[in-house]
Amino acid sequence: MTRRYGPPLHGSRYCGNTNKMEVHDLDNEKPQCQIDEIIAAGHVKIFSPDTLEQAHLEGYDNGEYCIGGGIR
Repeated sequence: MTRRYGPPLHGSRYCGNTNKMEVHDLDNEKPQCQIDEIIAAGHVKIFSPDTLEQAHLEGYDNGEYCIGGGIR
């Protein structure tokens, strides 16, 4: 959980994966989300404002395991 408050997440709740155009909810993170791998690959996107709605506006679909019910 400590990684959430350092770079590149800086305390964000929502983390986008630019490779798959999915958004993950770090308050409901599951092992299948593979956030560490997303960070290591440099595919992290944070949103401003840090909301699910903003992620959707930017074209990101829901992460299957932490949010579910894709929007597309």
